[in-house]
Amino acid sequence: MAEFDRQQQRPGQRQHRQPGREGEMLPEPIYIRDDYRGSGKLAGRTALITGGDSGIGRAVAVHFAREGADVSIVYLEEHDDAYATRRLVEQEGQRCLLISGDVGDPDFCRHAVRTHLERFGRLDVLVNNAAEQHVRSRFEDISLEQLERTFRTNFFAYFTLAKAVLPHLGEGGAIINTTSVTAYRGSDHLIDYAASKGAIVAFTRSLAKALAERGIRVNGVAPGPIWTPLIPATFDAEHVKNFGNDTPLVRAGQPAEVAPCFVLLASTDGSYLTGQVLHPNGGAFVET
Repeated sequence: MAEFDRQQQRPGQRQHRQPGREGEMLPEPIYIRDDYRGSGKLAGRTALITGGDSGIGRAVAVHFAREGADVSIVYLEEHDDAYATRRLVEQEGQRCLLISGDVGDPDFCRHAVRTHLERFGRLDVLVNNAAEQHVRSRFEDISLEQLERTFRTNFFAYFTLAKAVLPHLGEGGAIINTTSVTAYRGSDHLIDYAASKGAIVAFTRSLAKALAERGIRVNGVAPGPIWTPLIPATFDAEHVKNFGNDTPLVRAGQPAEVAPCFVLLASTDGSYLTGQVLHPNGGAFVET
């Protein structure tokens, strides 16, 4: 755990565009442990990962590749981060397709699924992970436009992509949705974001029931404070400096500590899990 502990001290920093750039972070996040050994858990499978260029999405892509999966990563416009992730996946001996566009556009979501299928011929795992968040200190300052934008990215895209992949998921297929600790404990300064993440929890549980007879599992992961590009792209430098220090583990988590949850839920190790949410959050107690 020492490699994670070293990341506790971070200089204050700020990025002024979302969803943020991993290459501009100091220090950069840890996306996979040096001692993580793949064992073919996802051999022969393919996955579509939104927000896959950086942060948790990058970590999931690299872990999936180390477990034998080819991946497509969907991202907005962070091309340098996406190229870096592709190199990391290819270093694991797997193929990586880059698909750039806005998941808030339903037509693009359907295009992303078609593009993945044209390249790989099959789709086994959908990871809905892309998100945005905007701090507002007063509820009255959340505009209807911001609310709609947050839900288009954080929830409607999940719904649209799940519909688009469903005809191509066979028995044993998996959908994994990234929600958040804020869905359970709330957030006074990220109300629209927390609400969208709460919707994802209800969606995950409901879709899991709807697809159980088809042998398709639907689960979620609710990270706590994780060191990703979205953090300096959201908060001021002082908040970033102390980010995660209020957890019982007294530090922010790393993407490498979240991605194994996705491996579990995507693989046969999680064959009896559906409608569930895993909570890598540094020890925060949440009512589930």
